[in-house]
Amino acid sequence: MALRIRPAKPGDRPAVAAFLAARHSTRVARRGELLEPGDHPALLAEEDGALVAVITYVVDGADCELLSVHAKPPRRGVGTALLAEAQRVAAAAGCTRLWLVTTNDNVDALRFYQRRGFALCALRPRAVDIARATLKAEIPLIGDHGIRLRDELELEKLLGRSSPGTSPRA
Repeated sequence: MALRIRPAKPGDRPAVAAFLAARHSTRVARRGELLEPGDHPALLAEEDGALVAVITYVVDGADCELLSVHAKPPRRGVGTALLAEAQRVAAAAGCTRLWLVTTNDNVDALRFYQRRGFALCALRPRAVDIARATLKAEIPLIGDHGIRLRDELELEKLLGRSSPGTSPRA
């Protein structure tokens, strides 16, 4: 199986929307905002013509935020390859920081990102509880591994450095 990574094209929009919907990621609440990842640029990974991973992102000055990162099935290296391409895209756009928000229950993602040079840089206690009450009522109370879903964790990777670091941004 040959893995192909490429930027999404306008014709990919329905497939990306279906992929995100299957992962409950058509709307993402973070930092007190509700965003629709499908409205933003995306990188796709395909194997034998089948969509197997999607990263959506936002470039804002020197920062590149990863809005959604999903691979199926996980733990096969596809997410790692797609994340490496996202890092190249961000660096080519002049970004010096790649960042994302996840939740306190997402221990698999925490492991994944930290092993790839990301560092925790912010904790927003009860931010998910607030988002559930004000932005996205469908956020479940219980998340992965039976953990109560309540806090946002922000991770970052500073680009152009040989070792991971953190910035004072919160």
